[in-house]
Amino acid sequence: MNAIRWRDAMGTALYGQHGFFVSGSGPADHFRTSVHASPAFAAAVFRLVSRLDAALDFPTPFDVVDVGAGRGELLRALAALAHGSATPDTAATPLAHRLRLTAVELAPRPADLPPAIAWTTEPPTGITGLLTATEWLDNVPLDVAVPTDTGWRYHLVDPSTGEETPGPPLTPQDLTWLTTWHPTPPPTPAPPPSTAPVIKRFASTEGPEPDANLLITGRGEREGRGGRVEVGRSRDEAWGRAVGRLRRGVALAVDYGHLRERRPVDGTLTGYRDGRQVPPVPDGSCDITAHVAIDSVAAAGAQVAGCAYTLVSQREALLALGADGGRPALTLAGTDPAGYVRALAAASAVAELTDPAGLGGHHWLLQPVGVAVDALMAR
Repeated sequence: MNAIRWRDAMGTALYGQHGFFVSGSGPADHFRTSVHASPAFAAAVFRLVSRLDAALDFPTPFDVVDVGAGRGELLRALAALAHGSATPDTAATPLAHRLRLTAVELAPRPADLPPAIAWTTEPPTGITGLLTATEWLDNVPLDVAVPTDTGWRYHLVDPSTGEETPGPPLTPQDLTWLTTWHPTPPPTPAPPPSTAPVIKRFASTEGPEPDANLLITGRGEREGRGGRVEVGRSRDEAWGRAVGRLRRGVALAVDYGHLRERRPVDGTLTGYRDGRQVPPVPDGSCDITAHVAIDSVAAAGAQVAGCAYTLVSQREALLALGADGGRPALTLAGTDPAGYVRALAAASAVAELTDPAGLGGHHWLLQPVGVAVDALMAR
């Protein structure tokens, strides 16, 4: 068994030379994010961009930096919306002429990406505008810890098989994170070696399963097991570095996650491939993801920015930004049948994005730097 720490295995499996996100065709072929689900998401983000542009007094340039950009889907949509938008009377130059779009991604630049969109592996410094990270943090590699009769230890994994075994004790930094952000009952003595499981029992992969990134919520509670903890310190550090690239504006993270008072039992680590949930074997053949300890990440960003953050559900955020999932009036079907069908389809798309049991339950974490968030998110 060639076992290494989960953080290292996950990093290589996702972002190594032949990693899942580097050498494949892109996330959209394997799972749906809000960006892929409906144009209504990009439209809402563009409303945030427009409000932020005004709050910053229409800077030149206005940056939009998308961390974990996939194949640039969100930035392409924002560019199109900017070119089709009206210019406020108070803006001397249209936003479309001031917009500077940057995709941050480790995969090669797509051949069909418009030349106006920059492609880089690291966020630029001195950003004035919006830094966004949609379902990026859940793919930031992290360690897994397991309680033993000698204390908390890293869970090691064989990248080729997914077989796991306890490893060395946690570092002081990771132990501090665990006790601060993931308080758990004291570890109980491990069973005798003859009965202690070494290989994790994975969920069945028979048949396709719908992907709203919810299948992994409460997995441990359903299985009746407990003990494993996903150590989110690496994600705190990643978000803090991203926030540190802002000069003025807002850093926005959109992701599925949990809060300290309701951490999932036994963690949430899982895999996705071709639209179905699969065992999280870190061999580069599938997405490896785990829910985000969103409150811990938020605290790290606030410490870097030196000001408070705002945390709301995606449902709350999209409604505040003008998304409307209401059904069109039936009278429209009689006067404009085609228009009624279009309006009904648009409402259905917004309903998917705002469903509290699905994408609407995702967190929107807004970290301002030199600007107030309240006015940006006011209905």
